[in-house]
Amino acid sequence: MRAALFVVTAAAAAALGVAVVGAQTPADPGQHGANPSLPAPQRGLLPDMGIAQPTGWDGRQPTVPAGWTIKAIATDLQIPRQTLVLPNGDILVAEGKGGGAPKLTPKDFISGLIKAKGTTPVKGGNRLTLLRDADGDGIYEGRWVYADNLNAPYGLAFANGKLYVANQDALVRFDYTDGETRAAAAPATVALLPSAVNHHWTKALTVDAAGKLLYVGIGSNSNIGERGMAIEENRALVWQVDAATGAVRPFATGLRNPTALAFEPGSQQLFAVVNERDELGPDLVPDYLTSVREGGFYGWPYAYWGPNVDPRIKPGDDKKVQATIKPDYALQSHTAPLGLAFSQGLPAPFAEGAFIGLHGSWNRKQPVGYKVIFVPFSGGKPSGPPVDFVAGFQADGKTMGRPVGVTLDPKGAVIVADDLSNTVWRAVPATR
Repeated sequence: MRAALFVVTAAAAAALGVAVVGAQTPADPGQHGANPSLPAPQRGLLPDMGIAQPTGWDGRQPTVPAGWTIKAIATDLQIPRQTLVLPNGDILVAEGKGGGAPKLTPKDFISGLIKAKGTTPVKGGNRLTLLRDADGDGIYEGRWVYADNLNAPYGLAFANGKLYVANQDALVRFDYTDGETRAAAAPATVALLPSAVNHHWTKALTVDAAGKLLYVGIGSNSNIGERGMAIEENRALVWQVDAATGAVRPFATGLRNPTALAFEPGSQQLFAVVNERDELGPDLVPDYLTSVREGGFYGWPYAYWGPNVDPRIKPGDDKKVQATIKPDYALQSHTAPLGLAFSQGLPAPFAEGAFIGLHGSWNRKQPVGYKVIFVPFSGGKPSGPPVDFVAGFQADGKTMGRPVGVTLDPKGAVIVADDLSNTVWRAVPATR
């Protein structure tokens, strides 16, 4: 199904003093898997833009595969981003809106103004909300503000009785008591996170099985370094953080915007989903899912999808280009993956693989993303084409929701945060 969008036409762009280039392209140019199609770059002042027109659900809801059901378990939230299932089954929701990067160029101002049309007008909550289903019937009748006065919380992790939250400026820790509905004390700071400018403000987070090492995804401060490389220090990478001491070190670099992190349960290999660069055309550069190798370099800003040189980077760096690791699995360009969770114990065909929340494109005329997909795995690696898992976020030329974080709970449910309709959805097999 194709949804009509608010499209920035050449005439409208001219009125704003900029040019928009590029032609409408097929919705799927073959950009899934290990060997995606990579067309020739297209360059202009601004990419094509097609901005979703938000509307209410009005009795509709997302679609799921046969044998599954879905329903909202929380509404009227304040921009839910990521969720976390606690040991007792309670669900924490991180709510907030970060950023605040200065608009340094006409492109910054115009693209920011246009992109805002496709987002919620609700103010970010800067808080954690706790949801509870006390009797196990799938209805989360309990709802409390677990912690507030946070700074754009995004990544969440739990280990050894500690709750970790990645704000846009710091990784913090709460001491957690099972069943509590309000944090007993203000959080302690584990480590400060790079926050100068914060063009990409989201800080993804996960923790290893032992609870000793935390991993934080930190996005770049620009598309391709056009703000200067000085403000890119300690950005476009994954940090490893010692949970006990707060000591930090780069774990992998050259990842433009790693927006979600998770360990594959069989291999215990760290994986990330990454939002790649813009303004090389509607079908460049593929966003991706990849294993994250210690010490690995993934190309930003010098190269993309292995040693493909970005022609805009002057001066280039051939040594960096040749060192670029090719990601494991392409996701279509501009789909904006923001959520990642691995399957455990679900019925076939979703027994082994990764659920990925695709927030949806803004920088192409024909929309892509706006759904949760499932990428099958075999032997700890991606092994087949993606399957739509939660869809139906667009209809009749309008957009009702945009998925972000994805989490699995021990009961076999898939939890999806939707930051446009400010809803948390819960999908379950019909037999559960």
